[in-house]
Amino acid sequence: MKQKDPYAALRYKEFNIFLLVRFAMVFAWSMQFIVIEWQVYSITKNPLSLGIIGLMEVVPAVSMALFAGHIVDQSEKKSLLIKCILGFSVISFGLFLLTWPKVVEGYATQTVLYAIYFLVFLGGFVRSFLGPTIFSLLSLVVPKKLYPNAATWSSSVWQMGAVLGPALAGFSIHLIGVHWSMCLIVGFAVTALLALTQIETKPILNPKIGEPVMQSLREGVKFVFNTKAILGAITLDMVAVLFGGAVALLPVFAQDILKVGPQGFGVLRAAPAVGAFLTMLISAYVPLNKNAGMKLLIAVFGFGLSIIAFGLSTWFWVSVVALFFSGVFDGISMVIRQTILQLKTPDHMRGRVASVNSMFVGSSNELGAFESGLTAKLMGTVTAVVFGGSMTLLIVLTTGIFSPTFRKLDLRKDLEEHENEG
Repeated sequence: MKQKDPYAALRYKEFNIFLLVRFAMVFAWSMQFIVIEWQVYSITKNPLSLGIIGLMEVVPAVSMALFAGHIVDQSEKKSLLIKCILGFSVISFGLFLLTWPKVVEGYATQTVLYAIYFLVFLGGFVRSFLGPTIFSLLSLVVPKKLYPNAATWSSSVWQMGAVLGPALAGFSIHLIGVHWSMCLIVGFAVTALLALTQIETKPILNPKIGEPVMQSLREGVKFVFNTKAILGAITLDMVAVLFGGAVALLPVFAQDILKVGPQGFGVLRAAPAVGAFLTMLISAYVPLNKNAGMKLLIAVFGFGLSIIAFGLSTWFWVSVVALFFSGVFDGISMVIRQTILQLKTPDHMRGRVASVNSMFVGSSNELGAFESGLTAKLMGTVTAVVFGGSMTLLIVLTTGIFSPTFRKLDLRKDLEEHENEG
């Protein structure tokens, strides 16, 4: 058997440009979320307000997700992605103004807070298109046989942005303040826009252009629910993120429990992404296709244990290590899930499948933030985190026991079929 080339996808110029675009957008979006979390909690000192940020983004993201998937499958991907980045840039500029003391001077705190919530709400609409568009564009810039390798590098770059965005957010808040941190975010969005112009316009690989909207949506949902590997992977990841959303409460831990300030907050927020990023780099050399179902179950179980350890810790560096390992296990989960999606989704349905995935997994981040904020308000912050981690363990055990088909999932045969096609 010939040696696999771990850099195969990186040998395509447009894929490297794609990675730059994805990095810049993930960096900007994750940094923006952290900066706004910090600002809102500083204004309100109420953990529920952090949950409301998540709720404001998830409502439009979920309500528009299926329609966004239909539009993505019917549209040219590059031009649609340009529109998404422009929308994000306008929202970021609005937040830049709302965090400028000279602009908001004279306005009531509640007015500024509601304006921030409104822009986050608009961002949810943009995100419902952004994820499926990027997922679909990936399959157009590399040959089919390189999908698993490309998915690994794409996920790694996603995590790199998720590492550096929160870390820089914490340090930039400390060094230059919230307002100028938002200015940096706008700059990264513009960088993504300029890089995207270097990718050629791609054909629309959909034999059903003009298909009625409701028929298209039904077909996408039916495909996901009939493909047990996809349904199992995204469902498992959704419940883990939903109940393990401890990161939404990090401003509370940083300011009130561990008392480490904005610099410590940046370290805490970056720790899980560092773990996930290192895991993904290793996975480029050590594929996770063999016994993928069992590996995914173990990874999510480990994630739940890490969240419980974080919730119980009162020492900063123990908390950092716990979050790091939560990222390691989350990285394994993400690589396996992205590989399942790339291997098992037909080209003409990528937008719709990615939209369903965003409803299950992407939006569960924000729902998890709301759940964490609400339970923290009701139970206390530490109890809420431990409860969430415990629920994750329970769901993994239930899935492993009652879904033997998913437990035995192996992706090696699917990978061989794609290599033969490519």
